[in-house]
Amino acid sequence: MASKYKAKKIIVDGSKFDSKKEACRYKELKLLERAGRIRDLKLQPVYLLQDKFRYHDKAQRKITYVADFSYIDCETGENIVEDVKGFKTDVYMLKKKLFLYKYGDKVIFKEI
Repeated sequence: MASKYKAKKIIVDGSKFDSKKEACRYKELKLLERAGRIRDLKLQPVYLLQDKFRYHDKAQRKITYVADFSYIDCETGENIVEDVKGFKTDVYMLKKKLFLYKYGDKVIFKEI
């Protein structure tokens, strides 16, 4: 079945990526990690944007944001969160704003 945005899923090192662009960025990050320029590379890290709650006795689900990658820049010590985007949906833009509001002073957010 074709992707809604024409992206082709690809597997690299046993991990599935949503697009060739994302898989390419993963390969670049692995090279940087091997060279000692970054560390603690994580794939698909999950960030809580809002806890679950009850409203009028009905359960409301928590809201999470799943980035493509996170890692530590060895030179600066900064925690970097990356998202590889070909197309920015309205949901993505909203979650990005919530993410920046909650975590923006703790991480550097990059769109690739």
